[in-house]
Amino acid sequence: MELHTMVQIFAVIHLTTVGLSHIAAHRAWAEFFVLLREKGEAGVFVVAFLSLGFGSVVAAFHPVWSGLPLVLTLFGWTQVLKGLLYLCVPSYGLKKLGLVTLERSRMFIAPGVFMLALAGLVIWSWSS
Repeated sequence: MELHTMVQIFAVIHLTTVGLSHIAAHRAWAEFFVLLREKGEAGVFVVAFLSLGFGSVVAAFHPVWSGLPLVLTLFGWTQVLKGLLYLCVPSYGLKKLGLVTLERSRMFIAPGVFMLALAGLVIWSWSS
């Protein structure tokens, strides 16, 4: 099996799990990010590490620049850039965390749907 295919499998597992969680447990995600916000700029680093961890694997081992899998590569790089931004300018990440409240926990549903759609797109690309 080729490395980029293994990364796609990793991404499908990750995106499906986290995506479903964003939908089913959106309030818990809001609580998590509120907790991180309370830690200040150090809490922003946790968000950065989560983005950078996933994004780095995809960016490093999925250099696919054509067809449907290109979307996964681009998403990986956006996660790397988000991690870089939050690590270098934690005040910006803290401002973004300030948007999260328990009352607005449903804001996590749309990203969850996006992750599921991206996972579905990767799976669908296997039949192409």
